[in-house]
Amino acid sequence: MNKLESQYQQHLIQNILSLIPGCLILKNDPTYRQGIPDLTVFYKDKWAFLEVKISATSKEQPNQRYYIDTWSEHVFASFIYPENEKETLDALQRSLQS
Repeated sequence: MNKLESQYQQHLIQNILSLIPGCLILKNDPTYRQGIPDLTVFYKDKWAFLEVKISATSKEQPNQRYYIDTWSEHVFASFIYPENEKETLDALQRSLQS
């Protein structure tokens, strides 16, 4: 993860914590299993996965699309980047707080 993406990830974590008080956010280890999304967000009995990208045109790594597509059938799972941040965070909040 480059420095810009790391900074954007920290920005997102702070936004999510403000948007969904009481949630727990885990940063996943990218070296453990290739393609696992960057963040797991837990709130009460629900959870979500977010793959953080610095832009909509950022290259996807192997297996990232697979995990997001597979898990989005069961829980909230999405790529997030500045261009879709508002819509994605709104959908995340609706999903976890419903």
